[in-house]
Amino acid sequence: MVENKVKEIRESLLMSKSELSRKAGISLVTLSRIEKGENCRLETQRKILLALGLKLSDKKKIFGPFN
Repeated sequence: MVENKVKEIRESLLMSKSELSRKAGISLVTLSRIEKGENCRLETQRKILLALGLKLSDKKKIFGPFN
């Protein structure tokens, strides 16, 4: 498992899990797994970053240096 800041960022934006999953076009189950630290594909990371209103260059800040 990999520590990430998806949940922290989502909550700071006062966004629910269902809202983020809908905006990112991913399932709620997938988002829950990612917030718990499970790995995900690069495409999924891209969708989450854009749905949070972040730049793709923020990837390492959110998903860690090894993703």
